[in-house]
Amino acid sequence: MKKNYKKTLIACYLGFITQAIVANFTPLLFLKFHNDFGISLGKVALIPTAFFFVQILVDIICAKYVDRIGYRKSVVASEILAGAGLIGLAFLPSLFSNPFIGIIISVVIYATGSGLIEVLCSPIVEACPFDNKDSVMSLLHSFYCWGSVGVILLTTLFFAVFGIDNWRIISCIWALVPLVNVYNFATCPIEHLVEDGEGMSIGQLFKIPLFWVAIVLMICAGSSEITMAQWASAYVESGLGLSKSIGDLLGPCLFAVAMGISRVIYGKSEGKFELTKYMLESGALCVVCYLLATLFENPVIGLIGCIVCGFSVGIMWPGTISITSSRFPSGGTAMFALLAMAGDMGGTLGPSLVGNISQKMGDDLHKGLLYGTAFPVILVISVLIMKASAKKEQR
Repeated sequence: MKKNYKKTLIACYLGFITQAIVANFTPLLFLKFHNDFGISLGKVALIPTAFFFVQILVDIICAKYVDRIGYRKSVVASEILAGAGLIGLAFLPSLFSNPFIGIIISVVIYATGSGLIEVLCSPIVEACPFDNKDSVMSLLHSFYCWGSVGVILLTTLFFAVFGIDNWRIISCIWALVPLVNVYNFATCPIEHLVEDGEGMSIGQLFKIPLFWVAIVLMICAGSSEITMAQWASAYVESGLGLSKSIGDLLGPCLFAVAMGISRVIYGKSEGKFELTKYMLESGALCVVCYLLATLFENPVIGLIGCIVCGFSVGIMWPGTISITSSRFPSGGTAMFALLAMAGDMGGTLGPSLVGNISQKMGDDLHKGLLYGTAFPVILVISVLIMKASAKKEQR
């Protein structure tokens, strides 16, 4: 019988939507946790830190053990863990004398699932016999963007209709997405990129200088994306004169929409755009956007730079994965896990660096983001190195 790889693709689409849910739902409740549970804002700030730390840890572990466990078992476990974490978030805080412990336990559980999704969905799709895999990969990653927009808007709508005090209900509702997707991953065809035991090891990958360029490329992709995304609400707040709560919702939404559009455009191009050229142009546009957001005092111009930046960074993460997988076809799961780890490191490093520089510059966010321009600049240089290496091999 002919295998239905569209079912595999749908499962991975829902996998990325799951990742968007667990990454974006809990931040909408930060003030609620602070007010209801008496959790200090300092402790609340540890929640996203714990989320990214667990994801990086899972990325490292996956690089060594996922091939032994198997793709199907691992990806099914990812959905179960994501669903369990969201359900746990609804109940565990009330079971502990210190609600913060229950929240952190839930975050660790669903962050483990999210980390597995991040590592596994890309190689699962890459292993499917699709044409124009670069386009398919870009379209796949666009579902994270649409998932982010969906969870922010629908959760906000739920709160407006039923009240934020019913947040436990919507947490359980969102848990249905990964739990339903367990069936899809349990029954869809799943192939492997390389035969068992033939994938490159971590040590072998790190001995290749060009792979280090790919790691730098991924760090810069994560930094360029997450740094600006985290400051999007500030520009909406100042540029449009909206309240902070509306800015926190609208800013990330506009950024995610722009990023999703970029990925869909490339995903629907069916190979009409040359990937490295598209990434170089996107990187250059990203530099311009950072400069618009930092060098101009007009908040509307800064807002435009911030939103268009979402479009410019759209291709960076999936494009880096596609370029690297084509250069190292025997990289296997270890390669995808290390790339995911590098992206998460960039997503943690970039905002932290910009925040610290801004603080040293007298809490001047513009100056902090100006230093953040280095990330898209280094990304462009890294793509040029990869492109030059490919041309040299062809000659």
